[in-house]
Amino acid sequence: MKQFTTQQLILLRQRIKQQPAIIEQLITDNSVVLNNPLHVPETALATWNLYYYCPDHGVRLMWDRHSPASHRCPVDGRQFSGEPYDGAWWRELNGLNAKACHQLGVLWQLTGEQIYFEKVRDLLMRYAEFYPGYAIHGDIPYNGPGKMNAQTLCEANCLLDFTLGFDCIAQALTAEQREYIITRLLREGAQFLMAHRTAQLHNHEVKIGCAVGVMGLVLEDDSLLEFAVNQPYGLRYQLEHGLFEEGLWFEGSVHYHFYALQGFLAFEKLAMGTRWSLLDEAYYKKMLSFPLTLLMPDGTFPRINDCIYGQEKLDHGHLYEFAWYYYQDSQYAAALKAINQHHPRLNLDAFLYTRPLPEQVPELIPTGHLHAPDCGLTLWRNAAKQRALLVKHTPYGGEHDHYDRLNLVLFNGAKEILPDLGTTGYGAPMHYAYYKNSATHNTITVNQTNQPPAIPVVRQYHESEAFCWLDTEVDWRQTPPELDSHTRVQWDSDAWRDVRFRRRLLWLDNALIDISNVQNPHRQQIDWTLHLHGKALDVEGELATFSHTGPLAIMQDAHCAQLTNSQPRNFGTALNGQALWLHGQAELWQGKAPDNPAIEDLSYLVLRSAEKSPEFVCAWDFDNQQPITDMQVMPDGEGMRIALKRGENVLVIDIADDDTKLPRLQRSHCPL
Repeated sequence: MKQFTTQQLILLRQRIKQQPAIIEQLITDNSVVLNNPLHVPETALATWNLYYYCPDHGVRLMWDRHSPASHRCPVDGRQFSGEPYDGAWWRELNGLNAKACHQLGVLWQLTGEQIYFEKVRDLLMRYAEFYPGYAIHGDIPYNGPGKMNAQTLCEANCLLDFTLGFDCIAQALTAEQREYIITRLLREGAQFLMAHRTAQLHNHEVKIGCAVGVMGLVLEDDSLLEFAVNQPYGLRYQLEHGLFEEGLWFEGSVHYHFYALQGFLAFEKLAMGTRWSLLDEAYYKKMLSFPLTLLMPDGTFPRINDCIYGQEKLDHGHLYEFAWYYYQDSQYAAALKAINQHHPRLNLDAFLYTRPLPEQVPELIPTGHLHAPDCGLTLWRNAAKQRALLVKHTPYGGEHDHYDRLNLVLFNGAKEILPDLGTTGYGAPMHYAYYKNSATHNTITVNQTNQPPAIPVVRQYHESEAFCWLDTEVDWRQTPPELDSHTRVQWDSDAWRDVRFRRRLLWLDNALIDISNVQNPHRQQIDWTLHLHGKALDVEGELATFSHTGPLAIMQDAHCAQLTNSQPRNFGTALNGQALWLHGQAELWQGKAPDNPAIEDLSYLVLRSAEKSPEFVCAWDFDNQQPITDMQVMPDGEGMRIALKRGENVLVIDIADDDTKLPRLQRSHCPL
C-alpha cells in the first residue's frame, strides 16, 4: 500500500479507537453507495456536473439516487428531464462511486470489515468491465473529452479516487482481479489522460498530472511519474509558470487557485518523502498563504472571476489539515481554527493528518492593507469599521477570467455593498448570458460588450495613516502578451478600439473617492456601472428601456435622468443605508437586475456617456453621523479640486493629472 506504511496503519487503527465517530461519518458520507445496489453505467451516459443547474434561478438541482430522469429545482420545485440534466445525473453517480472506492477502501483498512472491501472490489471490477468500451465523448467548449464522463478533468478526478481505492484493497485481491483492474481501468485510464493532456497552463492539466502521478506511484511506474511531474505542462511546469510572484494561481480566481492546489496536494500526499515530491520547493507555501491575505471582513474570499456562489467560503480543511501537518505554519492553524468553527474536524483528512492545534493562533482576517502588483490586486482595509475595498487590476487569466479590469468590491460593516457576483454553473444559461460579462461588474463596458484581454498598469501607489491612493489604467490600444492557456473569444475588439480607462481611488477614514476617466475617441457608448446590495431610495427620471441587447437587457424598472454637476444617491442596505455622491455629464440610469443566486435583485446604477473624454467622480460616504451634504468638483490647473462638505466642515482634495504627485488634503470651516 502506497498511501500508508505498515507503522502508519498501526497508528491509525489505534487512533480510530479514540475517534470512532469518523467511522460513522464515512459511512454517512458514502451512504448512497453503501445502502443501494451497485449502479455503474454500462455505456458512456455521463456528461457534465455543471449542467445540473436550474436555468431560471442558477441554483444546483436536487440530485436523487432514485430519480435518474427527473430533477427538481430547490427554489420552486420545478421538474426537469432529458438532456442536459440526465447526463449530469450520471456524472454525479460516477463521482459518488469513485469517492466511495477511496473512502470505503480506507474504512476497510481501518476496521477490517468485509462489507467495505467487497463494495470497493465490486465497483472497481464493474468499471474495469465497462471502461474500455466507453465511447470517447464530450462537447464542452475548450475542454478535452472523457470516457466515463464528458471531459478529461472529470475523468482524472474519478480515476484518482479509483486508484486510491485500488491501493487500499490491492493486496487482498486475487492476482487475476488485480490484473483485470490494472489493465482495463487504471492503465487504460492513464493512457487516455496522457493522450488528452493539453499543452497549456490550466487547473485541468494539474488534475490530470495529479491523477497520472498517483497512478505512477501506486503502480510503481516511473514513466507515468516522469510524464506527470517533469514533462512540459506537468506538475513542476505548472508551478514554475502558473503562479504570480505573490503566489496566486494565474487564472485569477480564488476558487480555481484552491482547486489547482487540491490537485497538487492530492499527489503530494502519496509522493511525500519520494524523489518526485515538490513539497520542499517554495511554491506550495506561497499558494497556501497568499489567499489568506485576501479574506474579506466577513471571513469569505472575493468571488472574482469564475467562482460559483458558495465557493467563496473558507472551507478548505482538506488542504489546510495536510498543510498544518507538513509545514506547521501558524497561519494554517489559524485557518483550521476558523474552518472548524463551522465545520468541526470530523473528516478524513483531519483524521489521517491530525496534528493538535496550538492554543493560541494568529488572527486570521488581516487588518492591514495589501498591494500585490504582480497578480494585480489591491485591498484596503479599515479593520475597526470592518470595511474593505478590493480593486482588481489583474492581467487577463484565460478561460476562467471575467472581463472586468478595474472592477471594485466593497464591504462596509462586514456587509458586502458592492459585490462581485461570481457566477453559476457553467452549463446554466446565465453563466455566459449574464454573470461573466463586463456589464455585470463594477467597471466600464463599451456598447454593453465585453472588455478584450488587457494588462492594467499601476501608475502610482501610496499608503499611509492619512490616506491610501491607487492610480491604475488599462489601455486597449496595447496588445497583451499571448497567454499560454486556451480561452474563449467573447469580446468585441472593434468596439474597444483605442479605448483607455484610468481609475484613481482615494481611501479615507470616512469616505472613498473614485475618479474614472475614459478616453473614447470613437464616441462609443460608455457605461460606468455599479451594482449594490440595497434598495434604491431616490430614483429619478423617466421609465425607459435600458438596453435592447446584451446582459442588461433583463434590467427591470429602469429609469433615466440627466446627471449634471453633483447629485447624491441613497440606498437602503443591511447597515444603516449607504449614500454616495456622483459628478459628471452623463445619463444616470437606475434599475434592478439579478443577484447571485438569481432569486433576488440588485440595484444597478449606471452612468452612460458617448463623449470623447467622459469623467466620473463618485464619493462613497461612510459617516452616518455627519454625512456629506454637498460635493463640488472643479478644474484646478493641471487637475481637479474636490470639496466635500460635512456640516460646517469642508475637506478639499487637490488631484493632479501628473501621476508623480499625490493628492493634497486640506480641512477648513469655510463654506463651499
